[in-house]
Amino acid sequence: MKDYKLKVFCTVAETKSFSKTSEIIHLTQPAVSLQIQALEEMYETKLFDRSSSAVTLTPAGEALYKYAKEILALYASAEKVIGEMTGLVKGSITIGASSTIGNYLLPGVITCFMKTHPKIKVHLLIGNTRRVIDLLNSGNIDLGLVEGDVTRQKMIVEKLISDELLLIVPSLHPWAKKKEVSISELIKELFIFREAGSGTRQMIEKFLARYGITPQDMKVSMVLGSTEAIKDAVENGLGVSIISRWAARKESKHGSLHLLSFKEEKMMRDFSLITTRNSVSSHAIDEFLTYLKSYPFDKLLS
Repeated sequence: MKDYKLKVFCTVAETKSFSKTSEIIHLTQPAVSLQIQALEEMYETKLFDRSSSAVTLTPAGEALYKYAKEILALYASAEKVIGEMTGLVKGSITIGASSTIGNYLLPGVITCFMKTHPKIKVHLLIGNTRRVIDLLNSGNIDLGLVEGDVTRQKMIVEKLISDELLLIVPSLHPWAKKKEVSISELIKELFIFREAGSGTRQMIEKFLARYGITPQDMKVSMVLGSTEAIKDAVENGLGVSIISRWAARKESKHGSLHLLSFKEEKMMRDFSLITTRNSVSSHAIDEFLTYLKSYPFDKLLS
């Protein structure tokens, strides 16, 4: 469909990169090039200047970009108005979410939503916060859910819920009988970190730094690339770690992991909903946003 070609075109225009567009929309780079080539053949002119290291729009490309954004917005408006007229809530929603939200929070929400809205298809893409923002800015997702601080840029950022990061220890650990420990006690234990660049790790380091503790002060036993790997390592007695309360719900309930807060203060962050300014949301998106904002998340933690 031409509207899909326009989405690909707009993504290349906004990222200024065929390779980055390929990653965002999950097409091979040659497939992205073919979509652009098809548009250039249709308009019989070049839309991008590829002569330098950066990909830039030609004057014709600039003109098409302006109209393409308007056309895509009109498609969304038409779908919304017709849906409201017919009373049928259908369509599809594409959500981008960072790992903790996408893996531990949204699956249950989406399942419940689809039971009451069977004609709406929901697609979930999981990546780090930076990738979710790129997907949103390029129009390849309808909304994003991310953790931690977000630079507003051209987006609307709304707090959805708060998240507490907790210390996790195996069930036979001496601390498993406690509800909280002092931050200073962490340097005595083998500690498992997430990989460098992880948003969770950055928050942990920032939190510990307020109390004069750096990773060099700690007995780091290993660095792992996923929350699931960390939980498995802690359960097997290879160290302690800090993860989201949401990520440890199942293990805490079954007793394989024990969760502790810190005596000094709670380690808190926000889960935020991000959308683009001046975008036209469909009837299906409006229904999902209403459902999401009224969802009883607190009950899931009780």
